[in-house]
Amino acid sequence: MNSDSDLQIAGDILEVPHLLQTPREHPATVAEFVGLARSIADDRSRWEHLVRYDAASRWYHRLRTGPGYEVWLLTWVPGQGSGPHDHGASSGVLTVLDGTLTERTERGTRALRAGAQRVFAPGYVHEVVNDALEPAVSLHVYYPGLTEMPMHTAQHCEARTLPGAVTA
Repeated sequence: MNSDSDLQIAGDILEVPHLLQTPREHPATVAEFVGLARSIADDRSRWEHLVRYDAASRWYHRLRTGPGYEVWLLTWVPGQGSGPHDHGASSGVLTVLDGTLTERTERGTRALRAGAQRVFAPGYVHEVVNDALEPAVSLHVYYPGLTEMPMHTAQHCEARTLPGAVTA
């Protein structure tokens, strides 16, 4: 069988765009939102020049929006924290870009170092704090976009170390 004739029958796959799935412009699944967060995290030129630190409160900047979602950049100086909260009806992906953050939940405490990602569903109660001696930077993707952040009591985030978790 002649490979030239195979190409004549099937055509060049690169020349048949109608057979290829078009890439989505915006994420639609949990895996795609995680991938979006990872791609932004890996491209420091997209966010590093925006980073600012504020000793009085956490600094934040909306990096991107899409149909129903938002991407936020946050900074945390040592000692700053979110307080125990959930994200209302929003699901999310938290990615640590620089430094180390501590996440506390009713299930325990875990240290999140640069590169770590956490995915959460609506109603997930946690507290995030910079317990380290160096500033930290994080990226947050919310779907749908964040419209509320109900605060909770500290008992929702009692500090127990999760088995196998690395502590700060």
